[in-house]
Amino acid sequence: MRNRSTYLLGALIFLFAYCVAAGNAFAQSDWTTWGYDQERSGWNKAETALTKDNVSHLDLKWTAQLSTPPSRVVLSTLTAPLVVTASTPQGPKVFVIVEGSDDTVSAINADTGKIAWHRSFSSTLTPKHPATWLCPNTQNATPVIDKAAGIVYLNTTDGKIRGLNILDGEDRMPATSYIPEFARNWSFNLIDNIAYTSMGRGCNDVTAQVDAMDLSDPGRHVSTFFTGAARIGGAWGRGGVVRGPRGLYAQTADGPYDPATGKFGNTVMVFNPKDLRLVDSFTPNDWQYLNAKDLDYGSANPIVFPFQKWSLVASVGKESVMYLLDANNLGGADHHTPLYQSPRWGNDEELPSGRGIWGAISTWEDATGSRWILMPMWGPPAEDAPAFKLTYGDAKEGSVMAFQVVVDNDKPSLVPVWRSRDMHVPDPPIVANGVVYALQTGENTLQKGLTAEQRSTPVTNAILYAFDAATGKELYSSKDLIKSWTHFSEPVVANGTVYISTWDARVYAFGLKK
Repeated sequence: MRNRSTYLLGALIFLFAYCVAAGNAFAQSDWTTWGYDQERSGWNKAETALTKDNVSHLDLKWTAQLSTPPSRVVLSTLTAPLVVTASTPQGPKVFVIVEGSDDTVSAINADTGKIAWHRSFSSTLTPKHPATWLCPNTQNATPVIDKAAGIVYLNTTDGKIRGLNILDGEDRMPATSYIPEFARNWSFNLIDNIAYTSMGRGCNDVTAQVDAMDLSDPGRHVSTFFTGAARIGGAWGRGGVVRGPRGLYAQTADGPYDPATGKFGNTVMVFNPKDLRLVDSFTPNDWQYLNAKDLDYGSANPIVFPFQKWSLVASVGKESVMYLLDANNLGGADHHTPLYQSPRWGNDEELPSGRGIWGAISTWEDATGSRWILMPMWGPPAEDAPAFKLTYGDAKEGSVMAFQVVVDNDKPSLVPVWRSRDMHVPDPPIVANGVVYALQTGENTLQKGLTAEQRSTPVTNAILYAFDAATGKELYSSKDLIKSWTHFSEPVVANGTVYISTWDARVYAFGLKK
C-alpha cells in the first residue's frame, strides 16, 4: 500500500507541475531545449521582436565557423543551436550553444558571432564497429540548458553526462556514466531536474531504450526502459521523450508488437517520470503493415498540447497518417483506438526513405484561440488527400503543411488550411509571433546503394524561409546566403534572431537590418 500511495503522490505532483508549466507556457524568449519546451511544441511564445510586417527585412548578421571537422560519414556535424541569456558582471549576455560531433562544445556571443568559450573532451574508448553514416560513432543529442542553475547538460561519446557553466564552460558536476558509449541517442529533455534521452538504431550494439538520471540524487542513479531489442523499436524522433500529463511520452520505430513479452514496436508509450515504469500505450492497428514497409512510427517524436477539454498527443511517422490521442488514455481500452485518425497526407509511394515525416511536428495557438499543427512533409502531397484551402504551387520535393484542430462530433479533428511552396525535404518548422520558420535542408535522402561520399553530397543548399502562420504566404527567403546543407536539425528563433547550424560546422544568425 505504501508503494502505491507513494506512486500516486508522485503522479499527482508531476501532474501539478505539468499544469503549472503549461499555464506559464514557458514564457521565455530564450530557446533552451530542442523544440523550445518540454512538450516539444516548436512554439516560442515569448518572441515578439520579429513580426509578419518586419520579417521580410531579415539579413545575415554573422556566421561562426566552428572547429569540428565535417566528415563524410557524419551527417550531423553540429547539434541544433540553443540560446540562453545569462547575467554577467557586464550585464546580460546572450549565448548560442552547440555541440559538435567530435565531443566539443562551443558558446557563441549572440551579438558578435565570436566564440565566447570552447570545451573539448577526449576518450580512449574504441567502438565495436567501424563508422557508417547510419552509425557514425559520434555524439548526436542536442544538449539542454537549466537556465536557473546556469548549467548546460550534454553527453559525449563515452556515454557520460556533463554539466557545464553557461558563462565559461567550466565543470559544474563530475562527468558521470549515463548511457552506453557510442550510442546514437536523441535530444535531452530536462524535467524536474531529471535528464532524459532515448536511443535507437542499435549503434555499437546498444539496445533500444530510454534512460533517465535524477540530477538531484547524489548517487546519479540511472533508470532504463528497453523499448525494443537490438536496433528495433527505438524512439529516434529528434525530440526524444516529451512531457505530458501522465509522464514521459515517446514514439517507437519498427519492431514486434507483443505487450505480454514487453515488445512495443510502432507504439506511443507513456512512462512514469522517475522509474520509467510503463503507464499507457497506443499502437496503430496497421502496425504489421508499418513493419513490412519500414514505415516506422519512430521517425518523429509526438507533441503534447491542451485543446478544449482534452490534453492531446499528436503523432505521425513515415506513413504520413496523423493520430490525435487523449494524453490521459492514449488508445482506449484496447490500446488501438485514437480519438482521430487522418488520411494519408503524403508518401503515396510507401517509401521507407526520403518520404513522409522525419523529425517532428509543431503546434501553436493563434490570437483567436485556434490551435494549429505544422507538419514537414518530405516529398509530394498525397493525391487523394483532402485539399488545402491555400497552396503555393507544386511541392514535389517537400513542403510545410498547416492544419487547424477542430471539434467534429464531439471529437478532435484536423482541417487542412495551407501548404507551403516547394522545399527540398524541410526540417521541423517552428513558429513565433504569427510567423513560421522552416529550413530546406538540401540533403540527399537516398539511402540504399550509396557510398558515404554520395550520401553526404547535397542536392541543393539549405534555405531559411519565413511564412505567414495563418496563410502560408512566403515572407522571407535566405536564397543563396547559406552555402552548405543540414541534417536532422531545426531552426531556432530567440530574442529577435533566427539561428541554424549546417554540415560544414557553421552557425548562421539572421536578424533585422539596422
